[in-house]
Amino acid sequence: MNVNINQGWKTHLDAEFEKDYFKNLVEFVKTEYSNFNVYPQGKKIFSAFDHSTFEDTRVVILGQDPYHGPGQANGLCFSVNDGIAQPPSLVNIFKEIKNDIGSEIPQSGNLERWADQGVLLLNATLTVRAHQAGSHQGKGWEQFTDRVIEIVSAEKENVVFMLWGGYAKKKASKIDSSKHLILTSGHPSPLSANRGYWFGNKHFSEANEYLIANGKKPIDW
Repeated sequence: MNVNINQGWKTHLDAEFEKDYFKNLVEFVKTEYSNFNVYPQGKKIFSAFDHSTFEDTRVVILGQDPYHGPGQANGLCFSVNDGIAQPPSLVNIFKEIKNDIGSEIPQSGNLERWADQGVLLLNATLTVRAHQAGSHQGKGWEQFTDRVIEIVSAEKENVVFMLWGGYAKKKASKIDSSKHLILTSGHPSPLSANRGYWFGNKHFSEANEYLIANGKKPIDW
């Protein structure tokens, strides 16, 4: 696994790459890619950091695992490659955006256009074995991505963190709420959304209002 990420992130994360847990993680991931079908493509493992530079990051959305079906995962949480059917959670995200700010639902579920505007689409675990959800959890990825959250919180100001569902909400303890906006709601998955825990959260308009109020450019959702 070649850890080749944007220089701004590299400056802040170099120390992590030298730690024993990360070296062990690299060996585990290399072995998995050699012996199994693993997603996303190796060159896209760190896509979230390549699209949203450290300097430009102003929104962080947290997911849990990459998609584990063929052709879906592209290294950005909740995002799928062009031409791939939108998963149910992503469908509900687009529905909420339309209800919240009126944007039409796009044909493509590829969220690179968000990432390129400074939305860090971060999964807690950056790789997964095909058709085996959670198969790469507990191997070191979570320690790494938790550190990413802590660094963004410590080194930046006025970032919007969107924490959807129980797993993501636990990350709030790593964020300084005195200088960042933390938005929480239920997960956009049908199970949660259909119970009334997702729709109407208005996170997308809230995020933009906060960014504008703090002199930052809003996101074109």
